[in-house]
Amino acid sequence: MKAISAKLNSEYGGIFALYWMHYGVVASFCSAYLIDKGYSNSEIGIILAAAGAFSVFMQPILADISDRSSKLSALGVAQISTAVMLVLNLALFVFTRKSFALWVIYMMLMAWNLALQPLFNSLQRKLSETGAKINFGICRAGGSLGFSACTAVIGAAADRNGVGVLPPAGVILLSLLLVLLVITARTLKGSGEAGGKAEAASEIMTEEIGIVEFIKRNKLFVLLNFFILVLFFQNSILNNFMFQIVEGVGGDTEDMGRIFSFMAFVEIPALFFFDKIRSRFSCQTLLKVSAVAFVLKIAIIYLAKSVAMIFAAHFFHIFSFALFLPAIVAFVNQIMEKGELVKGQALYTTAITISNIFASISGGLMLDSSGPGFMLLFSVGAAVVGCLGVLALIGKIKEKN
Repeated sequence: MKAISAKLNSEYGGIFALYWMHYGVVASFCSAYLIDKGYSNSEIGIILAAAGAFSVFMQPILADISDRSSKLSALGVAQISTAVMLVLNLALFVFTRKSFALWVIYMMLMAWNLALQPLFNSLQRKLSETGAKINFGICRAGGSLGFSACTAVIGAAADRNGVGVLPPAGVILLSLLLVLLVITARTLKGSGEAGGKAEAASEIMTEEIGIVEFIKRNKLFVLLNFFILVLFFQNSILNNFMFQIVEGVGGDTEDMGRIFSFMAFVEIPALFFFDKIRSRFSCQTLLKVSAVAFVLKIAIIYLAKSVAMIFAAHFFHIFSFALFLPAIVAFVNQIMEKGELVKGQALYTTAITISNIFASISGGLMLDSSGPGFMLLFSVGAAVVGCLGVLALIGKIKEKN
């Protein structure tokens, strides 16, 4: 079992690495890529918002399939989704100029990417059903390490050779991800998961619930996710419009790549040692700390007058997103019954995606009308409201299992 645990952990970490590397290519460099193709800030915001909206539609459907289907597992859904993204990425070689076709292709590519997040997060518990010990923090740290390396390299390459380097990078990463998903599925079968699948499926079927029933049974958790939505407005602004924010203080594409790389790099210690951190502090406490850190980070970026100060603000990323991600995944695993698991993971991801929709539209409009300063000030206000809501609600949600 130790050998199987090591193999599954390495494969799970590899899945996260390749997924977040592709996210870095398609999402973090979205503004730089689309501006080069002739799109305005407002048009980019609409594309990002449309991607988020379509992802919101897709996430609960994929989650419901993964939770309830006895034929199609989360890994199976992930394989199909990755294959679709690979086709969309290849289409970027055909549609290279501003057009409605490029608009749709890029929107769909980002939507499918976003929709995969809850599936990959929920794999920890799915893989653990084999009896293997899966360390989510260490595996997710592989994603941050991959993202950090990728954004640094891609940022430098794009600055020197142009954004044409992005589509080939996306094709390579998605091809590797698809191969690794197939390998992981085979490892699961070899570990005896197939033999115990009928029993596991029977247990899931007795616990399965629909989306409406899930909401009724988890009202406080749903309300909490509204405040997560508000809190993450600033995070979406930074992810979507970092290029414009950096330009506003005299930076360029390479500076943006370095900031994203630094941001991902500082996530690694919190993720790597999350199990030890969690042994001393509850998930609720960690989520409260992360909410406050989100406010401090965006406030410093609002005050920043240089690229160096934006770098400095991302020190708080250690205590904001780096703590939030493993803490919310662990919290959902604590409070959700088995048939609710992927829906629970999908709900907070959906909340973040909806936040991204509002941030994309309003951020683009604010940039074109008032510039990055007002956009960042608005983000500070949203972060404060979201933080207060998380602090008030998080301790009231109880475990079910």
